[in-house]
Amino acid sequence: MISTDTTTRFADLGLRPEIMRAIEEAGYETPTPIQAQAIPKVLAGHNLVGIAQTGTGKTASFTLPMLHILASGRARARMPRSLILSPTRELATQTARNFETYGKHLGLSMALLIGGVGMGDQEKLLDKGVDVLIATPGRLLDWFERGKVLLGGVEILVIDEADRMFDMGFMPDVERIVNQLLKRKQTLLFSATMVPEVRRLADRFLRDPVEIRVQRKTSSAELVEDRVIEVAREKKRAALIALIRRHDVEKAIVFCNRKRDIAGVMRFLQQNRLNARDLHGDLEQVHRQATLDQFTSGTIDFLVATDVAARGLDISDMPVVINFDVPMNAEDYVHRIGRTGRAGRKGRAFTLVSGDDEKFLANVEKLVGRPVERLDLDVDARSAPRAPRGDERRRGQHGEARPVEDAAPEAAPAPAPEPARFREPKAAAVRSPAPPKPQPEPAPARSPRAARPARPAREPVRPAREKDEPVVGLGDHVPRFLLQPVPVRPASRSTRAE
Repeated sequence: MISTDTTTRFADLGLRPEIMRAIEEAGYETPTPIQAQAIPKVLAGHNLVGIAQTGTGKTASFTLPMLHILASGRARARMPRSLILSPTRELATQTARNFETYGKHLGLSMALLIGGVGMGDQEKLLDKGVDVLIATPGRLLDWFERGKVLLGGVEILVIDEADRMFDMGFMPDVERIVNQLLKRKQTLLFSATMVPEVRRLADRFLRDPVEIRVQRKTSSAELVEDRVIEVAREKKRAALIALIRRHDVEKAIVFCNRKRDIAGVMRFLQQNRLNARDLHGDLEQVHRQATLDQFTSGTIDFLVATDVAARGLDISDMPVVINFDVPMNAEDYVHRIGRTGRAGRKGRAFTLVSGDDEKFLANVEKLVGRPVERLDLDVDARSAPRAPRGDERRRGQHGEARPVEDAAPEAAPAPAPEPARFREPKAAAVRSPAPPKPQPEPAPARSPRAARPARPAREPVRPAREKDEPVVGLGDHVPRFLLQPVPVRPASRSTRAE
């Protein structure tokens, strides 16, 4: 492990003049610890494992030396010279911007393969040949299997945010991709944490790697007041609403650990008249960007998101962060609450903790080096918002369904139907038996208007339409027509003969 202390300047790292010019134009002089330690090792051709949190400058720690190496050489059609795998579209886009910023004086080509973006221009670039290919695993495999990209010419591989790859279930795809890179000379793996799965990946695909570990400050932001609320899991949603109401929360990011929980939490907030939207990896890129823009501009008040989707989100005026779940990775706690308390403004962070979360909370307190203060929040029927009245019980502001408890009818149905109503059709049928079949009339009877009065048998069969009424023991309701008697006439001889 390499020391994190450094007084190095970019000018001391031996980068090409074109790259140094771009760095100076971007306004940087001194590298971050991860950059100062990683860049010389990459330039020397070593395989590398870098452990560093988001925000430490790790992206430039591999883009800068890659640009230096790729400046000499030529790309071939559909065969990129280097490959960077990113777990999310946002992170891939951020990496692409780094290459554009620092490689603008080198004339290198780059392609970006991510979902939700038109791929016509990217396909043309690949056909000509690119020096750098930045992709998410799923999209890259799709193009590879269709023969649109060949991986035999990749010499440098970067696996970025390897722990997120595991969290999102991309590890099998990553392994399939790495197995196709038979000519790679150098592999760089970066991760926020060294979980066992990442260690196994590094042991399998990296030969004699140099490991660099940069510890992020473990104390939470000085301007952030964080509190823990202990609540039963089944009362978490009620506690969320009570927290927002009682502590006057007008804008917040609500973090969930699982994508499957996001939609339910978002709908629950909406049903309680809060302007909330979701943000997760399954949404189209256009929708995700529109949601972020609306949240940044203040059109949306509550953003329900996962850690992966919220990466790269930088909003200076973020007053509150709410952890609906305690993050399973303790370092993510610091990352989450670091979204608030920025630009000299004070921030608040609340975390809902159930019995299953206690072990994760213990890891968080060990990391930050202090116990997180507990906050009492009684969650009972009085903490829930007032039940809506009238039509609000059935429909929300935008037509969404209200919660089950709000959608209940005003009064329970009668315990039993009124007998007279259901006997009425039968009595009507007895009083009005079907008349005998009329005999043929003379020629004037052929007029349709004259024939209509001669059909009384059909009138008692279908009485005036009324609203279906509840019937005890027969389900929610039985249509009226099913309760009416059907006259039965003996079949004629001619009918029996047929």
